Amino acid sequence: MIEYISQNLWQLWAVIAVVCLILELTSGDFFIMCFAIGGAVATLVSPFTSFYVQLAVFALVSLVCIFTVRPVALRWFHKSDPDRVSNADALLGREGSVRETIEADGFGRVAIDGDVWRAKNADGSAIEAGRKVKVVKRESTILTVEEQKN
Repeated sequence: MIEYISQNLWQLWAVIAVVCLILELTSGDFFIMCFAIGGAVATLVSPFTSFYVQLAVFALVSLVCIFTVRPVALRWFHKSDPDRVSNADALLGREGSVRETIEADGFGRVAIDGDVWRAKNADGSAIEAGRKVKVVKRESTILTVEEQKN
């Protein structure tokens, strides 16, 4: 069995490439696609080189793709949305609920999509726990919120 695998490593690299493509379909962030490209290139060099060279080719091509192909793919597929926000900036405008009372001119805790953030009220008044709030500003890890009126 091991002899068969060592003589046909191209099949292993092809399977790795296909599995990475399938995983990329579930994520859509063009990160796993880079490993699929690395697997495809390793498949092509497999009949001509040793396993360690194949592994180095896979790692090098995958790394180069992460820094070259991925940014191009992200720009290409998201070109219709130039103001696309990510990370903590995506919290702006989101609604959440107060977990720990926000003290007057102080801080409290706000839960948004299962994450708990330190928060303060935009007008400086207190907001009771359980109330609904909307994020209006972010400074580092501190959110500025406004109470939602029913």
